[in-house]
Amino acid sequence: MFRLIAVVLTLLSVTVASAQTQVPSTSRLKTIANTKTIKLAYRTDARPFSFVNEKNEPVGFTIDICKLVVSSIERQLGASLKTEWVPVNVQTRFTAVASGKADMECGSSTVTLGRMKEVDFSNFIFVESTGMVVTRASNIRTFTDMAGKRIAVASGTTNEQAIISQLKQQKIEATVVSVKDGSEAIAMLEDGKADGFASDKLLLVGAHMKNPQALVMLPDDLSVEPYAVTLPRGDWALRLAVNTGLAEIYRSGQIVVIFKGWFDRIGMQMSPVLRIVYGLGSLSD
Repeated sequence: MFRLIAVVLTLLSVTVASAQTQVPSTSRLKTIANTKTIKLAYRTDARPFSFVNEKNEPVGFTIDICKLVVSSIERQLGASLKTEWVPVNVQTRFTAVASGKADMECGSSTVTLGRMKEVDFSNFIFVESTGMVVTRASNIRTFTDMAGKRIAVASGTTNEQAIISQLKQQKIEATVVSVKDGSEAIAMLEDGKADGFASDKLLLVGAHMKNPQALVMLPDDLSVEPYAVTLPRGDWALRLAVNTGLAEIYRSGQIVVIFKGWFDRIGMQMSPVLRIVYGLGSLSD
């Protein structure tokens, strides 16, 4: 637990924005103010953080946070904004923001130094870990039992990096099968073409599976995954505006309401690490 808290504190210090006085003309915030439109990228397959409901509308934990952030930006700008929703997937989420197709990405994106070469991030909004599901019939009980097995994981994700790292650290000989996304990994697991599917734990809980009762999640936490809103690289003005909105959400207690709305149904309580994250994010004006 102390190691996890230390990692969170270290990573949080990387994302805190510095206050400035004027918005540069190159900032997306200036464009947002001029066009009165903000473009939000959303994942369609990252339940419960970002997905589409039966009406094909973006919903989820992160979507709720981003909607409140937009309301805060409206107050900061003194103008009403139209929200333009931009669907993305695990491969296109960062390029959408970097290219200007979207101003923010609201999903389940983990902050890493490597990704900061392409995009920036807000202060943290959640902390997850990499987990793995296997079939009950496999009699696999822990990650060490994956020796000689096939592990499906989405290509280019931090989960893929975590699995490769853990296999090396624990000296486990297993085959990592890189796939396009979670849907392909689930299909492989259910068809017997993979022995395990690795992803963020809550994404595994929210994934659509033919027979969830036939699967079981291993107890191992294989990484620390701090989530944040993805932002354009080097745009301090927009980052400050978003972090201001997050601070308001955290200080007001709205984050507790959002958390309960999505996680009470599965009996999940806010962890001490998350309470620290939200406490540190409650920056004063």
